[in-house]
Amino acid sequence: MFLELRHLRSLKAIEETGSLAKAAERLHLTQSALSHQIKTVEHYFEVKLYQRKHKPLRLSSAGQSLLNLAQRILPEVESAEYEMKHLAGVSSGRLHITIECHSCFEWLVPTLDHYRKRWPDVEVDIRLGSSFEPIKALSQEEIDLVITTDKVSLNDIMFEALFDYQALCIMANDHPLTNKDCLQPEDFSEETLITYPVEKERLDVFTHFLNPQQVSPTQIRQSELTVMILQLVASGRGIAVLPDWVVDDYIKREYVSARPLGESGMRGTLFAAIRKREAEQAYLKDFIELAREGLYLRR
Repeated sequence: MFLELRHLRSLKAIEETGSLAKAAERLHLTQSALSHQIKTVEHYFEVKLYQRKHKPLRLSSAGQSLLNLAQRILPEVESAEYEMKHLAGVSSGRLHITIECHSCFEWLVPTLDHYRKRWPDVEVDIRLGSSFEPIKALSQEEIDLVITTDKVSLNDIMFEALFDYQALCIMANDHPLTNKDCLQPEDFSEETLITYPVEKERLDVFTHFLNPQQVSPTQIRQSELTVMILQLVASGRGIAVLPDWVVDDYIKREYVSARPLGESGMRGTLFAAIRKREAEQAYLKDFIELAREGLYLRR
């Protein structure tokens, strides 16, 4: 039998993310490896799975047939996998999560809704890490997982990459800065910067972009809610810096405009930090996989 579950998962990932590049990232493959995998299936069956002249990718009838199979089979396989884990006695535990970024709520809350259905006996709690040291608390077993952009080297802690992102400066569509292809630190010197209510030392826009050039915005305005930040920006009350996955939909709908920070952009990776000795806990591993998928499912 030639077809494997990885082939079906690839088709499903491409369909859900809308592109080879995003699907490859989700599957932890290079784009060339994923493309080769698709071409191998096409060569074996002597069919085309995609109509490549169309952008975004459009499935052929053969590709749609395999996608239908994937959508039927994969949920059953996943269900069987979870049942086996539960029968092995790993259905209960504690998962106390701390996040270091307000914007993470955009995908974490829907992810937790799925997670609770799969692991109803796992005690789940979530809190912001702005008032204490999350990694230290993780080492001391006060919490069980930290979602962070800051990877550090510790003997007892491991960092699992969830996804990469680019920080974008968002502004009203008629803002003068939209005339620029990218922004430099000095562009912020006469602006009101709208941020979450977090110390400047915890915000990447300051530590990685503004502070090295000794630039400060004219004023800082704070809001706890992402949607409120976007409304303030759209109404011309200031500019903000948010991850691309938070603002993609708003940019597509032309609600706001966005520009990268610097010619190369300001990029980062979001990690899940856990204790090394618990890395094989099934309910922890499953949460990390769901967290990775959660971003793409909301796009």
